[in-house]
Amino acid sequence: MDTERDGDVLSHVLATYRSERAVTARFSLSAPWSLHSSGVAGPLIRMCTGAPYWIAVDGAEPVQVAPHDIAMLPQGGAHTVSSAPGLEPMPFRTLIEAHSVGRHGDHPIVFSHGGGGPATELFSLHLWMPAQGLGSIIGSLPPLIVLRQAQIPTTASLAQAMESLVNETVAQRPGWQLSAARMADLLLVHILCEHLYAQPQAQEHGGRFGSLRGLDDESIARAISLMHEKPGHPWSVASLAQASYLSRTVFSERFRALVGVTPMHYLGSYRMTLAAEKLKNRQLSLHQVAEAVGYESEKAFSRAFQRWTGMTPSAYARRAEAD
Repeated sequence: MDTERDGDVLSHVLATYRSERAVTARFSLSAPWSLHSSGVAGPLIRMCTGAPYWIAVDGAEPVQVAPHDIAMLPQGGAHTVSSAPGLEPMPFRTLIEAHSVGRHGDHPIVFSHGGGGPATELFSLHLWMPAQGLGSIIGSLPPLIVLRQAQIPTTASLAQAMESLVNETVAQRPGWQLSAARMADLLLVHILCEHLYAQPQAQEHGGRFGSLRGLDDESIARAISLMHEKPGHPWSVASLAQASYLSRTVFSERFRALVGVTPMHYLGSYRMTLAAEKLKNRQLSLHQVAEAVGYESEKAFSRAFQRWTGMTPSAYARRAEAD
């Protein structure tokens, strides 16, 4: 493997996936309490101080989270957080709507709730990411990732960074929204790095590793890196297999086993994610965007983009501009 070029494949893989903004929240909770979220679009990161709490992804058993542990729901799935399992939950939405100011995400959310018992300070960070970008990276992760301070030493510094970030956004100093989004990206990268290299812990929560797991295999990492470096190149399974020093059959089977999708599915998803980001740049023509992601024909690109997003490139660009 060419380590000079491919040594930090994770950076190549994550470079396109930036949060558009980050919604921060701080909840002061006293036992007994239980809150249910119906889910959000994009990764959701939680961390607490004070008393531990329990988190249960819908359909799964509750998991206890200790103070300064990091819990992340990569797809923002429906879940319940509580002071103890089995309590009747109140919808998060009810409290959020009562304490929100303006449009969701314009201001941090702060509220107190509970029965007056042992206190938990719950810090939350919701990353608004392009929904189309979630399929190939974030979407392949398990529904819940927990980094435990007792097992992973760097978790403590991540927890401290998250607590500081949330507290600083509550003050709403000038530039806080941009700062929150960029700091959220950094936290996400660090959490994914720790998850990638803490394999026993990731397996504890049952889910497949997806494309991140592929980065731990030298040959598959080379292929992923090449796709991210040159998305417009006319890659084929045969050319990627040759670049990975594997036979076509072995490459295809290993890629699917580790990443969870075929090489061409992964490439197509990445190209569309990249195109979605480029369409936000109104200075680029449709032809330039199509060419950058490997399409010679605007018509072929438009058809592929519409199949992937459910809307035409021009409609997507207009919506992005309105947002």
